[in-house]
Amino acid sequence: MRVIAGTARGRTLVAPSGHTVRPTADRVRQATFNALDSRDAIVGARVLDLFAGTGAMGIEALSRGALHCTFVEKDRIALAVIRTNIEALGLESHATVIGSDVSRFVRTPVRNIDLALVDPPYTFDGWDEVLVALRGVALVVVETGSMFAAKGWEIVRQQRYGGTVVTLTTPEESAA
Repeated sequence: MRVIAGTARGRTLVAPSGHTVRPTADRVRQATFNALDSRDAIVGARVLDLFAGTGAMGIEALSRGALHCTFVEKDRIALAVIRTNIEALGLESHATVIGSDVSRFVRTPVRNIDLALVDPPYTFDGWDEVLVALRGVALVVVETGSMFAAKGWEIVRQQRYGGTVVTLTTPEESAA
């Protein structure tokens, strides 16, 4: 696994062994960030990476010019991997790593975030509370195992990559 583009392009990221983390494949990350780049959604953005795993998605955002990324992950081994990856790339001053269950983290609405990256386990069923907390975020990227749709959210772009579906979505004006 490597950083696809930007200041850290080509740098290798570490990942924990085992099946507790499902890193986003390089080609899926590349396509997702190309779509975000075409919307000018990354440079200068404040990013939230929920279910951060290895931190690859948030690190890709930082490499491509995001101002700051907050990584939220509950697994202790994955947290150590995120911190290792951030340190190896010299991104500590642009990153905050929070060890928390996402459901607990989103009990308070998310503020001062421009872009949220949400990549939960495919069996995740807590979408209602996560989406309520993200209502104030301009653009949310959702990575799931099946087509994604939620009441009050407009799909901007949705693409399947093998067993992964990436959805760019934004709160509907009338639901805000």
